[in-house]
Amino acid sequence: MDQEKKILFIGDIIGEVGRNVVRDVLPKLKKQYQTDFVIANGEHLSERVGIEVDKLHEMKDAGIDFFTTGNHVWREKSFEKEIAKKGMPIIRPANFLAKYPGHGFRTITTPIGRILLINLLGKEGIKEKVVNPFKKIDTILKNQKDFDIAICDFHAEMTSEKVAMGYHLDGRITAVLGTHTHVPTADERILPLGTAFISDVGMVGPLNSVLGVKSEIIIERFLSGSAGKFEIADGVGVFNSVLLTLDKNNKVTKIKRIDKITK
Repeated sequence: MDQEKKILFIGDIIGEVGRNVVRDVLPKLKKQYQTDFVIANGEHLSERVGIEVDKLHEMKDAGIDFFTTGNHVWREKSFEKEIAKKGMPIIRPANFLAKYPGHGFRTITTPIGRILLINLLGKEGIKEKVVNPFKKIDTILKNQKDFDIAICDFHAEMTSEKVAMGYHLDGRITAVLGTHTHVPTADERILPLGTAFISDVGMVGPLNSVLGVKSEIIIERFLSGSAGKFEIADGVGVFNSVLLTLDKNNKVTKIKRIDKITK
């Protein structure tokens, strides 16, 4: 249908391996599915943790329109100045307790309408000090009215917290898309009142790894408790994403996993 709208959301992109996978896979997907807007979680765009502005622009040139982040967004200290610059296509979690630069949500004018994009951190199992995400998004939605589509990247550890957020926002926003664990879940669905949901989109990075890191490093950490330096694995790449299809009235008609493996 000509009036359908397609939004692609890409899981956490991990370092150079992930960036290479995006450059390889994304142009083909955009052409195949005729996507209208592409969002990705970019908190690991540098070598596994943090963001450097040149890496963000590199991924924008590869076809990503806007970026969300998570608890590691400040690992590259230089990015605190960059994120505050006008026109930067990125947001950070809205519910940090500390006052940080940048925005936790943005309304983006696009050819398919005004998209309210919200970024939240989960409260359970994450070390960052945050305001209650359920109360924070209630406040955001109370004050934000001028949008056609609303999407929340809920960057959280616990699946129960993510599922609860989905039902909390069911019928109130377009989609609740979980990130952070780097492990893709198979629970993509449209909730009873019409909101698209998935517990975790997954990641873009090395397939044969532990969440993107060389497996031997993580195994040794579990065996001995040593905290060796994390290094990104190499080899075969994985691309995890979900595609949202909306009708002319901005109602979600489908949420579909799109997963690719590259050599």
